[in-house]
Amino acid sequence: MVLDILKKIKDHLVAKRIHKTRLVTKDGHCNIEFDNMNCSNRFAFLVDFWTTFVELRWRFVLFYFSAISSLSWGVFGLLWFWVAHSNGDLSWQTTPGDHIACVSNIAGLTDAFLYSLETQTTIGYGGRAITAFCPGAIALLMTQSLIGIIINCFLCGAIIAKISLPKKRAKTIVFSEKAVICPKKDNLCLIIRVANLRKTLMIASQVYGKLLRTTVTPSGETAILDQVNIGFMVETMKDNLFFMCPLTLYHVIEEASPFFDMAVDMLQEQEFELVVFLDGTAESTSSACQVRTSFLPQEIMWGYNFLPIISRSKEGRYKVDFSNFSKVIPVATEHCAHCFYKVPGDHLHSIHGFDNMGLEVVDIEPSI
Repeated sequence: MVLDILKKIKDHLVAKRIHKTRLVTKDGHCNIEFDNMNCSNRFAFLVDFWTTFVELRWRFVLFYFSAISSLSWGVFGLLWFWVAHSNGDLSWQTTPGDHIACVSNIAGLTDAFLYSLETQTTIGYGGRAITAFCPGAIALLMTQSLIGIIINCFLCGAIIAKISLPKKRAKTIVFSEKAVICPKKDNLCLIIRVANLRKTLMIASQVYGKLLRTTVTPSGETAILDQVNIGFMVETMKDNLFFMCPLTLYHVIEEASPFFDMAVDMLQEQEFELVVFLDGTAESTSSACQVRTSFLPQEIMWGYNFLPIISRSKEGRYKVDFSNFSKVIPVATEHCAHCFYKVPGDHLHSIHGFDNMGLEVVDIEPSI
């Protein structure tokens, strides 16, 4: 019992440390902060106020929506009170018998605020109204109506834009929790799975990766977050993926690959982060979006392969079993890429196969 508790505490601390050290979280957020920004750079956020407003959190958007609307009602309420007071329209003011009011039925500041609210929101209860004998009141009415339309269009447009952000579409595209390294068609490959949870396609999808690590140049300069391109493909395709069902992404570990000099016993000792990107256009909205995730050395399993998840039933329908989406099984794999290509036969696991008991009929070619 005590050992189980200690193991859970250790796993929690390791997971917390991994979460802090990774640059890109598993759900695609960048774990980075900016410091010592000068005032001119911060002012640029105000210049691009539309993007700044759309990227705000929902609580701030709703707060600013309420605050700007209330402020405009209050400011114009003061102006309407000033118009009524200047013309002697208030109930407590002494006026001649032939007095013509600019704004009728305004007795004080509260009435002026309510009239401002009714005017800008086009409610018009009918109790308070302007007359045609005061040009200044007519000009103020036109000004408030135009400003109210502009405020409503901006705030409603920002809310709609925020609801339809492409990153929301990315929430329904998931990557496997782990990456694996195993043989695939006479090559040693790093394999990742990705799935589109919606039936609508991602058009013109492209997938690529970046290996982030700290390197030291021959001149002695330390390069933090040095980026190395990692190419992925799906079988023989590299671009324009047919993203109808879950895809298996392959990176061939050859001499040009940064994984070529790694081995099973030294993989966990490496310090790098593999960031995988998937760019595409949503079929339903025609909006471009990017999905990204990352894998640390502790999340790359050498000598394993993913379980099959696609089968065809007896009725002829294709079925995707997401319970096996991130499940892996040991497969015979050489200890390093050098052994795989030049000294074959030094297997990490046994070369026996396995039975896939979870699916009825499997129409997938077995892994080599």
